[in-house]
Amino acid sequence: MGYPQADRAENATLTVQTRWWQALNPAIYLVSVLPFFGVYLITEGAFWIEGVALATMAVVLLQHAINLFNDVSDWQLGADSNKQDSWVRVFDGNTRPVFWQGVGSAVLGMGIGLLVLGQSGKYWILYIAIPMVLLGYLYNAGSRPLSYTALGEWVTGLCYGPGVFGCLYLLSNNQLTPASIGGMVTFACLAMALLLSHQPPQVDTDRNAGKHTFAVRYGVAATVNGVRLLLMLAVIAFAFSLWQVDCGACAIVFVSLSAYAAVSVLRDAINPKSVLFAASLVLLFTLVVSVISPLI
Repeated sequence: MGYPQADRAENATLTVQTRWWQALNPAIYLVSVLPFFGVYLITEGAFWIEGVALATMAVVLLQHAINLFNDVSDWQLGADSNKQDSWVRVFDGNTRPVFWQGVGSAVLGMGIGLLVLGQSGKYWILYIAIPMVLLGYLYNAGSRPLSYTALGEWVTGLCYGPGVFGCLYLLSNNQLTPASIGGMVTFACLAMALLLSHQPPQVDTDRNAGKHTFAVRYGVAATVNGVRLLLMLAVIAFAFSLWQVDCGACAIVFVSLSAYAAVSVLRDAINPKSVLFAASLVLLFTLVVSVISPLI
């Protein structure tokens, strides 16, 4: 025989855990992890695995901070009234703990990033990284954040293309190459596609809050087509990068799997999880081919 009070406490705990997990949405952090594998594929053996892995952890922490700040900003400006997985809902509408968790995550991420730069001696990467961090801050700052303007999608592309992929690449290499530029285009397009795939269900609340997202400006149909176009550009750009480093087998596998993903995964389901699942599947299989092809 159970005790009602204990049962209620257990149920409350389970509810909180579910809400935390729902707000965390671990799959969304793949957009910060996948550049690690992208850099590995085109560095031609010059890959500092420990440093790039630590830097990737820093990127994940910074993304988490931006997600928290974004939920605070959207909640305060009224764009999250229907969003059930907002971090602010975990704290019953209290934005203060969400903001300070964001600060803690940002400080930790920047600290790890500086540690990696110290180990590599490449402090000059800060000339690229600092403007990107500032853009990430302005994405959510003030009464008119960049995420509420037509610049939101472009800022996302810059931060994940030249920002994340470019800086991770430069940790293992001292100069940009055509392959690395293709990689930057790839992950800029992927990040923008991911952002656009979030927007269709939130068109009404975004419009009412004055948020000028791509979906608000051009409609749901154009947004879905925009996601498909950006993903196609990402495939073309990364196939180019793979050819540049003489990994023809990888390029063929990458394009073939991308075509398969477009038909089987993304034909009907255009949402953040389907986009990330497809991108992860394609990159990981391409990585396997790159490892075993020299052994054949």
